[in-house]
Amino acid sequence: MPMMLAAAYGAAAGLLIPRPVHRMTVEPEEEWRAVCPGGHAITGPARGWLGPGRCPSCGAYGPGALPTAAVTALVCAALAAATGPRPELVAWLAMAPVAVLLAAVDWRARRLPDVLTLALAVAPAALLGLTGGLTGETGGWWRALLGGLLLGGCYLVLYLVNPRGIGLGDVKLAVGLGIALGWYGRQTLVVGGAAGVLLGGLYAAGLLLVRPEARKTVMPLGPFMIIGAFCGLLPGAAGAS
Repeated sequence: MPMMLAAAYGAAAGLLIPRPVHRMTVEPEEEWRAVCPGGHAITGPARGWLGPGRCPSCGAYGPGALPTAAVTALVCAALAAATGPRPELVAWLAMAPVAVLLAAVDWRARRLPDVLTLALAVAPAALLGLTGGLTGETGGWWRALLGGLLLGGCYLVLYLVNPRGIGLGDVKLAVGLGIALGWYGRQTLVVGGAAGVLLGGLYAAGLLLVRPEARKTVMPLGPFMIIGAFCGLLPGAAGAS
């Protein structure tokens, strides 16, 4: 039952992702988009952030609602299956739609908006802190915070060494992912962090084999960091259940 409820929640949240993806797919110095690709004004509640993912005038918009709903539902269902009825599941379910949104924006615009990376760090820190206080597992919360510092620190070093390959957005994203992974300990943190780097490296190598000229383009690392963290979080959660 928790898995079915998590999947339903994920599907509902995923239906709301296409419009924010389109609005946030801009250059860092630009304001959020206020028109659809066809030039029609985005209308709806919350100044156009909520509502259908397709323009009623021309049908154009960001990613389709069904793919984002399906991906978010699968992610939430997998997290619920691995975690079970443990209270930290609330934190994972809160992070999942934001992570999917971040991955989609980075893939399209090669950027990770601060408002999302901050939410992905603050939400788990607060929710896991509450979980630790209610269950007495305060050690897990401190491990989570340390995990965020360690993974964020590692990416900061990589950024300083190679600022053209890694951006500050990746560093900020690593903090939030490290908080989640750190909840389950060092092994989960290492697996999730290493998986993100490995997946990104494999994608970059494959891209260069197919398109050698792609070495001059910026690669979106965020999606691979998120997928890697997901791959580390699932066994970590399953082992703790």
